[in-house]
Amino acid sequence: MSGNDTTIDASYFNVLFSGFALLSDGYQSGVISFVNLFLGKIYGPDVFNADMKSRLSYAMFVGAIVGQLGFGLIIDRVGRKIGLVATTVLVILGAALSCASSGTTVDGLLWMMIISRGILGVGVGGEYPCSSVSAGESADEVAPGKRGGLFVMVTNFVIDLGYVISAIVPVILLAIFKDNLEPVWRLSLGLGIVPPLSVLYCKSSITLPLCYNANHIIYRTSAMRKSVPYLLIIKRYWFRLLLTSGLWFIYDFISYPNGVFSSVIIDSVADGQSTIDVVAWNILLYAFYLPGCIAGAYSVDKIGRRKTLAFGLLAQGVVGMILGGVYEPLSKNCMPMFIIMYGIFLALGEYGPGPTMGLNSMELFPTAVRGTCYGIAAAVGKVGATVGTLAFVPMQEAMGGYRGPFLVGSGIAIAASFVAWFLLPEIGPDGLVEEDADFREYLIAHGYDISQLGLGNQQVEVVHDNTKNSSGSIESNHSRTEN
Repeated sequence: MSGNDTTIDASYFNVLFSGFALLSDGYQSGVISFVNLFLGKIYGPDVFNADMKSRLSYAMFVGAIVGQLGFGLIIDRVGRKIGLVATTVLVILGAALSCASSGTTVDGLLWMMIISRGILGVGVGGEYPCSSVSAGESADEVAPGKRGGLFVMVTNFVIDLGYVISAIVPVILLAIFKDNLEPVWRLSLGLGIVPPLSVLYCKSSITLPLCYNANHIIYRTSAMRKSVPYLLIIKRYWFRLLLTSGLWFIYDFISYPNGVFSSVIIDSVADGQSTIDVVAWNILLYAFYLPGCIAGAYSVDKIGRRKTLAFGLLAQGVVGMILGGVYEPLSKNCMPMFIIMYGIFLALGEYGPGPTMGLNSMELFPTAVRGTCYGIAAAVGKVGATVGTLAFVPMQEAMGGYRGPFLVGSGIAIAASFVAWFLLPEIGPDGLVEEDADFREYLIAHGYDISQLGLGNQQVEVVHDNTKNSSGSIESNHSRTEN
C-alpha cells in the first residue's frame, strides 16, 4: 500500500470516529427534555419548579462554554489527540454521575445532577472544536473540493441522529417500566455513556490528517515556548470571529430552547395523552432534523455556505412567524399539523444555520488557530443557548403562551439572514490551504518570524498527492514537486 493510500485510509478513519463522537453530544442535548418531563411528573411543580428546570437545562450549556474555550486552545497549543481523548473521558464521567445522582433530599439529588451535567457539558463542549476540527481537516483529505457536505454528514447529521435516538430510548424504557419513571430517567441519562465509551479506544489510536500531521510535532513543541501573535490574529480575523460568533449565538438562542422544551410544549397541547404518547410525538418531531440536515449537506457544496445559511434562516423565520401566529388554534384543534409545522421549523434550522455554523467557523481561520477560533465561536453559541433557555419561560409568560418564543426567535432569524447574505465571506474548495498561505504571507508582511508558529523551514506544502512526506522539509517538497 502506498503512503498516499495509507494517509487517505487514516483520514477516513479520522472522519468516521471524530464524527461518531458527536452522537453522544446530540443525545445528551436532546434527552434532557424528557428528563425534565419525567422529573416534573415525579416531584411536582413545587419541588421541580421553573428555576430548577432551567438550571438543569442550561447546566450543560455553561459547562460547554468552558469546554469549547479550553479545548479549543488545547488542540492548537498541545495537539488534537489529547483533546479528543480528554473530552470523551469527561463525557463518560459526566453521564455516569448524572445517572447516579442522589442526595439526602430531593434538592440534593437535583443539585448533584446539575453539577454532573456541568461536567458533562465541559466534555460535550470540548468535542465541538476537537472532533469537528479533526473531522473537517480529514474531510479535506478524503473529499477535496466537497468537504462541506462530508463535514456536515459526519458532524451535524450525527448530532441530529443523537437527538432522534434520545427520543426513541425513553419510549422503549417507558414501555418496559410503565409509570415507574425513576429508572426511566436514570437509564435515559446513563445510556448516553455507550457512544463515547465505544470510540474511546479508537480516539486514543487516531492518526492526525496530513494537513495537520506534518506540522504537529514542531507546532506542539514550539507553541509551548514561543507566544502566538494574538494581536496580529485579532487584527486580521476580528470581524470574521465576531460574525461567526454572533450568528452562532443567534442559531443556538433559537434552536436549543425549542429542543430542550419540546416535550414540555407537546405535553401542554397533548390534551391528557399518556407520557409515552407525549415522548413518542417527539420522535416524529426530532426526525425532521434529519432530512433538513441532509438537504443542508447537499446545499453547502452546491450553492455555497453563505446562500445556504441565509436561505435557511429566512425560511425558518417565515415558518416560525406563521407557527407563532396560528399557535393557539392549531395546537388546540389539530395537534398533528402543529407537530408537522413545528418539525418543519426545526428542519429549516438544520438546513441552513445547523450545517454552516461549524463549517464556517472551521474554514474561515488558519490551521494555527483554527481550534481556538472555532472554540470561541462555539462558546458564544452556547452562551446564546443559555440565554435562550433562561429567556424561554419569561417570553412564554410575557407573551401569553408558547407562541412568544416562536415569534421572537423567528424575527431574529429573519434579521440574521440578511447579515449572513451581505457580510459572510464565501469559502472555495481549496479554502483551507489558501487561508493558511494567506495567513503566512500576512505574518511575514508584519515582520513576524513564522517559525515561532511551527511554520518555518519545516513547513510542509499541503497537496493531495503522494509526493509529500510529512517529515520532509519545504526544500525537499519543492524539489519533488518540480520533478
